[in-house]
Amino acid sequence: MLTLKLINEETERVIKGLEKKHFAGAKEAIDKVLEFDKQRRECQQKLDSNKQQQNLLAKQIGGLMKEGKKDEANDIKNKVAELKQADKTLQEEMDKAQQDMTEVLLTIPNIANADVPEGRDASDNVIVKEGGEMPSLEGEVLCHWDLCKKYNLVDFDLGVKVTGAGFPIYIGKMARLQRALEAFFLEEARKSGYLEVQPPLLVNQASGLGTGQLPDKEGQMYHAQTDDLYLIPTAEVPVTNIFRDEILDEKDLPIKRCAYSSCFRREAGSYGKDVRGLNRLHQFDKVEIVRIDTPQHSYESLNEMLTHVEGLLQKLELPYHILRLCGGDMSFTSAICYDFEVWSAAQERWLEVSSVSNFESYQANRLHCRYRKAEDKKIELCHTLNGSALALPRIVAAIIENYQTPEGIRVPKALVPYCGFDMLDDKNF
Repeated sequence: MLTLKLINEETERVIKGLEKKHFAGAKEAIDKVLEFDKQRRECQQKLDSNKQQQNLLAKQIGGLMKEGKKDEANDIKNKVAELKQADKTLQEEMDKAQQDMTEVLLTIPNIANADVPEGRDASDNVIVKEGGEMPSLEGEVLCHWDLCKKYNLVDFDLGVKVTGAGFPIYIGKMARLQRALEAFFLEEARKSGYLEVQPPLLVNQASGLGTGQLPDKEGQMYHAQTDDLYLIPTAEVPVTNIFRDEILDEKDLPIKRCAYSSCFRREAGSYGKDVRGLNRLHQFDKVEIVRIDTPQHSYESLNEMLTHVEGLLQKLELPYHILRLCGGDMSFTSAICYDFEVWSAAQERWLEVSSVSNFESYQANRLHCRYRKAEDKKIELCHTLNGSALALPRIVAAIIENYQTPEGIRVPKALVPYCGFDMLDDKNF
């Protein structure tokens, strides 16, 4: 959530930052916030003035009573009663203005950082780096869904029977490869200084509001209505909410956490070739890295996170590129975002496997996640960051397609110690 200080002091920059993200009605929304804030402050000023008057009148009452001027004292008591009644009305008006202002603020996305390129959609994203070698495949090149069927690695139809489309069942060596990837990603995160946590897979409404999934993405989340809990779309939500309503010490920053979890997304409106096979699922596994840092060092943290994710793709020996997302393709909460995509040899297209974002103070303001500065003990909002390191389904799809051979599917060397085999083939036990 944008801070009132930022909106009041840098109104034009805020509006331009929102327009860069193609947020419709940016100026109108900000004008509403400013108007509600004005109403709230005016009520507060009147309340403060009334309190001062009541204090002065209270002193007069005591003096008049001592002098025996009871009637005059009673008149002043009546004035105090009128002021107290006015206070009640002013408090209600101030609370209403605060509530109205908060409701508008929750619908306003984060503003785009100055380094975010202009653009409306994915076609305007900018490639900032490329790496890895394109595979040179022999014989017939098959898509991962055909290879999964050929070697009995993933059963999409059985998943439909048990649950529905988008919930595949992994079999034999593929189930073990999933475990190997999870262990590999977590171990690499540990080596980079991330403390592993195992979070809940359901969160309450306050957690969804804190990281910005609610109310923006409510229709994309699975909602357990009886208990009013939401299945997590990413471990970012519970892990970042660990620090909700906390005041951290500057000496403890940056805080680095990682978590493996299953993720659940309704993906309403998805269709076409992008949803075939492992390309887009309702349930998938992912390792997430989260950082809490100071505003002064958060972009240093962002660069370290980008290096970490790139290192994973290099160790898996997958061809990749890194995109800086344009304003129109960014998420609701991010100030700047980089996507990592790997090449899918059979589909001949790039698959997104990670997004790494700096939210600056936007999430922290919603979370009330703050830190105490070491120098002057002042309390300020933290900056929050997160990234996929990595999401499994499309990584698995890329490995299956890029590492296919006539004899089977080779396992990347980095994963062999974690899974205990070097080939996905007919011997699938």
